[in-house]
Amino acid sequence: MKTSIRRRRRPRSARVRAARSATKTGAKLAIGIASFTTAALSAFAPKPVSPGKKRKTAASSAQTRAERGSGTQVKAPAFSFSSGIHNSESGTLRYKIFRPDSVADSSLPPPLLVMLHGCGQTPDDFARGTAMNLLASEKGFIVVYPAQTREAHPNRCWNWFARDSQGRSGEPAMLASLTHHVVEAHGADPARTYIAGLSAGASMALVVARAYPEIFAAVGVHSGLPAGAAHDKSSALLAMKRGAPGLRPDNPSPTIVFHGSRDAVVNPRNGRLVAIRAREAYPSSLRSTESAGRIPNGRAYRRIVHRLGTGPPLVEHWTVSASGHAWSGGSSKGRFTDPTGPNASREMVRFFLRHSLSARKRNSYRCSG
Repeated sequence: MKTSIRRRRRPRSARVRAARSATKTGAKLAIGIASFTTAALSAFAPKPVSPGKKRKTAASSAQTRAERGSGTQVKAPAFSFSSGIHNSESGTLRYKIFRPDSVADSSLPPPLLVMLHGCGQTPDDFARGTAMNLLASEKGFIVVYPAQTREAHPNRCWNWFARDSQGRSGEPAMLASLTHHVVEAHGADPARTYIAGLSAGASMALVVARAYPEIFAAVGVHSGLPAGAAHDKSSALLAMKRGAPGLRPDNPSPTIVFHGSRDAVVNPRNGRLVAIRAREAYPSSLRSTESAGRIPNGRAYRRIVHRLGTGPPLVEHWTVSASGHAWSGGSSKGRFTDPTGPNASREMVRFFLRHSLSARKRNSYRCSG
């Protein structure tokens, strides 16, 4: 005997009251978000992008049911994600380090990627938002996430604009010392060590890569400014708003750039200037190619690649259409991400792994520095 259950429909008056209540709640939320954005801009913080709720497809539901029904267990990759403290002559840094177990099975030393978070972020939040640890497990490399302190900056911004952080001193020296420590302690490959960041972290990544060309084989810049674009907080705010050319690089450094075309925190002109400065370190015979595309059900983008002949890309500049100040293709589990854009994490790793520093270059840069 079948039993049918009929759901009672709420009276029309109740539905109207519920809709009005939802509208009022949405208005209050919008006001709250606007207030937060204003405060974030004043403290150099990036603007978060709220992704839409993902719908569960019939295919994914069927796959899940099949996995459950077959009794197959999906084994998660083994790894360690631990905290550490590094002391150096320049200061102390806390950090998180991700080391997949797969690196121990390799006969080669694993690559190392240093990831610098943006303002208002932490290593854990940045790791979630970029999903870089998943790529590290897939590709077999180590990731270290240095943490800025509130004592160094009230909003945990890296001081990329400070006068004492423009060369081999201050925060760049602390980050270089930490990188050297991780290479030695975890057996990472000194020839395949890279650095990347978001916003203030991206700007600091450029400063560090410029100061220590013997350490970093390539740099990734997401929503950042050129090295030397500012020398104090006032000039930093002006550069963020209008764009600033920064300094011509002393040594070539393979560079990949991502920037949203509607970034209201760091003017997209800065992304173009970062790419221009990176090209200036190479011969004028660089060959340029331009392409465009769109992520399925996501954002359009434009990509310009510069290379010597048929060699690997030396400079890449990605412009993500209509995206704001957020990590393109990131996960909604972290703050300041735009899941609808091209996957910046995967593209950066692809770019990085095409480059390495020879022992000769590492020694020559070290001697010249």
